Amino acid sequence: MKKIILSILAVAAFGTANAQDTKFGVKAGANFSNFTGDADLDGRTGFYVGGLVDISITEKFHVQPELLYSMEGADDAELDLIRIPIMAKYYVMDGLNLQAGPVLGFKIGAEDFVDEATKSLDYGLGFGAGYELPMGLFFDARYNLGLANISDSDGFDLGTSAFQIGLGYKF
Repeated sequence: MKKIILSILAVAAFGTANAQDTKFGVKAGANFSNFTGDADLDGRTGFYVGGLVDISITEKFHVQPELLYSMEGADDAELDLIRIPIMAKYYVMDGLNLQAGPVLGFKIGAEDFVDEATKSLDYGLGFGAGYELPMGLFFDARYNLGLANISDSDGFDLGTSAFQIGLGYKF
C-alpha cells in the first residue's frame, strides 16, 4: 500500500513540475452512499467539500488531485472520511471531460459501533464526467467504488460505494 501511495504522489509531483497550466479550485456537492458486501442498510445522503489542483499535461489530458471531506456510510451507520482522489481527465470536446482514477479514504469520524467495526483506510476507483464553463465554474458527477474490505471482523465483507454530484470553481 505504501508503494501505491508513494507512486501516486510521485506522478502528481512530476506532473506539477512539467505542467503547461495549473489551476486551483474548490468543489462541493451531494453524496449518495451506502455500504456494500454483507451489510444490508439504507443509504445515506450527505455532502462533500474540498479543494483541487488541475494540472494540464496536454490540451486534452489533465491530472486532478483533490482533498475532500466526505460524509458517507449508511443511514444510522455514518462514516466520515477524508478522500484523496487523483483523477485522470480526458477532454472529449470543449468543456466536457471523462474522469477516472484511484481514490484513497481515511476515516476521521464514525458512530461508535461503526468506528469499532471498520478499518481506518479505504481505497477504490472513481469514474465520472464533468463540464467546465470558460469562467471557471464546473459541474461533475462521479461514482466511487470502494475496493477494500473495511470490516475489522473476520468473515464479514464490507465496502463503500458513493455517487457524487456537485459543482466547483477553478481560479
